[in-house]
Amino acid sequence: MRALQLLSDRKLSIVDVPMAPAPGEGEVRLKIGAVALNHIDVWGWRGMAFARRKLPLTVGAEAAGTIESIGPGVEGLSVGQRVAIYGAETCGMCPACHAGRDNLCENVAGVRGFHIDGLATDYVTMKARLVVPAPDGVSLRDAACTPVTFGTVEHMLFDNARLEAGQTVLVQAGGSGIGTAAIQLAKAAGATVITTVGSPEKAEKAKALGAHHVINYREERFEGVVRKLTRKRGVDVVFEHVGVDTWAGSMFSLRRGGTLVTCGSTTGISTEINLFQLYQQQLRLIGSFGCRMENIAHALAKIAGGVVSPVIDSVATLDDLDDALQRIESRQVFGKIIVML
Repeated sequence: MRALQLLSDRKLSIVDVPMAPAPGEGEVRLKIGAVALNHIDVWGWRGMAFARRKLPLTVGAEAAGTIESIGPGVEGLSVGQRVAIYGAETCGMCPACHAGRDNLCENVAGVRGFHIDGLATDYVTMKARLVVPAPDGVSLRDAACTPVTFGTVEHMLFDNARLEAGQTVLVQAGGSGIGTAAIQLAKAAGATVITTVGSPEKAEKAKALGAHHVINYREERFEGVVRKLTRKRGVDVVFEHVGVDTWAGSMFSLRRGGTLVTCGSTTGISTEINLFQLYQQQLRLIGSFGCRMENIAHALAKIAGGVVSPVIDSVATLDDLDDALQRIESRQVFGKIIVML
């Protein structure tokens, strides 16, 4: 079978690898149908895996596939069923896993396509507990956007930030994959959505997606506009994933007692925090990584119900992945790039 592997920094190649083994006890073998690209793929491609890994490495952290065969002891799944695939290899045994807090697994092997072999391959065999069935009518393309993109946003906004109807949220980088998901999920929850983008074209798309207010950060200081829009009160929640370039402005955009939740640092990993502002304004800063399996199921249900819909920038093939990663790196996308296998 084929696999797209990282051979060295920024060097990808489609290679022939042995067929994924037949499923054993508690396992399924999947035919991969769609892989969704994320910034974590860019980091891995650029050699920014902040842990030991062994090359060559099959890439791809977020994907969906069809169950091709089922091993002994697997219940509730059937051959031919479409499933989304959890983006990390968890142990399933620790207290966090037993409590359904999958992204806090104490013995996680790593993120697929980043620390361990990923999903940009024809077939993969894995534990059945790490797949989430897609409801009828949800395509592989859309299901592929739930394990990292919509799952991460569900966890950030609702598990961590506790976003509620009537609140106001600032979504940074609304044209990104998770940004487009955050706009839709926050609006569907009844929140007022303010978002930032980097071009007039993206501004129009963000408005069409449902954002109530769109700020072009290249033309205006977003924090000043946010204070005006909220009559100096500030927003209840800031959805952060940009990092250094927006951190101070995001903090300034919060109301007293507001919450900043972050899952990324695409513009750098170190920044300063005004501690006086932090404790005087009684702000809450929450780091968020990945999601729970239940978040994926919730996202799939919302897609099936027409509440939200993944925004697809473009569809690529394995041969196009270098170009696709360069577009994500340079922020030349609106929504998701999907690789169809």
